[in-house]
Amino acid sequence: MIFFYRLFFIPLFLLSAPFYLGRKLRRNKNISQWPEYLGFSPKISGTDTGETRKRIWIQAVSVGEVLAIGPLIKQLHKSADVEIILTTTTSTGYKEAKKRYSDSISDIGLFPMDFWACSALAWSRIQPDVAILAESELWPEHLHQASKKGVPVFLINARLSDRSYSRLKRFNGLARFFIDKIQAIYCATKIDYERFSDLGAQPKNTIGNIKLDVEFGSEPSDSEKASQLKKLGFEYPDSKSDRPLTLIGASTWPGEETLLLKAQKYCIDSGIPCQLIIVPRHVERRGEIQRLLNKQSLPWTSASGDFGNRTAMDEASQAIYLSDTTGHLIHSLKLADLAFIGKSMPPNVGGQTPIEAAAQGIPILLGPNMSNFKTITEELIESGAARCVTSQSELNEQVLQLAKDSQARTQMKAAGLAWHEANKGIISEIGDAVLQTLI
Repeated sequence: MIFFYRLFFIPLFLLSAPFYLGRKLRRNKNISQWPEYLGFSPKISGTDTGETRKRIWIQAVSVGEVLAIGPLIKQLHKSADVEIILTTTTSTGYKEAKKRYSDSISDIGLFPMDFWACSALAWSRIQPDVAILAESELWPEHLHQASKKGVPVFLINARLSDRSYSRLKRFNGLARFFIDKIQAIYCATKIDYERFSDLGAQPKNTIGNIKLDVEFGSEPSDSEKASQLKKLGFEYPDSKSDRPLTLIGASTWPGEETLLLKAQKYCIDSGIPCQLIIVPRHVERRGEIQRLLNKQSLPWTSASGDFGNRTAMDEASQAIYLSDTTGHLIHSLKLADLAFIGKSMPPNVGGQTPIEAAAQGIPILLGPNMSNFKTITEELIESGAARCVTSQSELNEQVLQLAKDSQARTQMKAAGLAWHEANKGIISEIGDAVLQTLI
């Protein structure tokens, strides 16, 4: 199997190179880091001296996974003899990892391209004793290198999207190649557990999402929230009855900013003040979104300092804030009264995670296309923490209704917090299992 993968990798990479390299350049302009994509990971001290300190290599894709592994890193550090190497796929994930973990782990780098020479070089430089992959990071060459070197692999928060599951069902040999090289699979949801089992895996019976164990900090006080919203240029009257609804678009994809702008206008035209925070999933879309904001009449500003439909001094009238720099979603959610979850409205599919919003008690609206978080979405809707909207008109009506009904928002908040509390705890089991392999 690995022979055929290597055989087809080069022509497939050459065909996709313009898109792949273009995307890397847009997202990571620091070309000095690019050798790490080729396997030139920073060489860890002790790899040549035979030090006996156990080494764990964790691969997390982007910002969401980087945040989610924080509790796992703490759990693994229960052993004083463990050193942790963290790699990410995206430059945004790398920056967040540097900001959060530079003082607590041995090294942070970029995940190598999954080609034989690149992967083998990275493995020779890192020399881990255990490898941990988060979510759907099933890289054939990476798994082969682990198997070849006898290194146990843990797949945590394991997920299989509808598309991935369908493909692996058709190519059962490929599925077995993945599965046979993974020592332990911890599934994020019951559906993922059933899918891995159907493919011949024997995942751990404990089901849980590691993102539920992330500590999001305390809810800001009223004065703290007022101060932070005013820093963004929004109004925040002392009287609760006069305060506008703060709506946030969390990790939005193309088309969804338009939906939110129309919902905001519908609310305002109905006599209910509404201010909007837009946090796009990919910040490189800032130009596209700014052009969209300039086509509507409400004043806006952005984290990068741009503004439109207002004078530079007219901050009191601001209605829209575009968060066009990375790593601000969790902080921005704390300021919201209502969250719309991105990548959930057609033509987008899959959905972004609603966990951060639910865990912080933010009432949730989401579209019908949440297949990546199907079980979680169903649980949140059933518990009353979230509501599904399928069209512009439904989004308009739900935003307006919840803007008017603070009691309904309070009930949704309580439901989200209760759901979060009831589903925490998987990290402790995973950390103990990983450390057990190092004894």
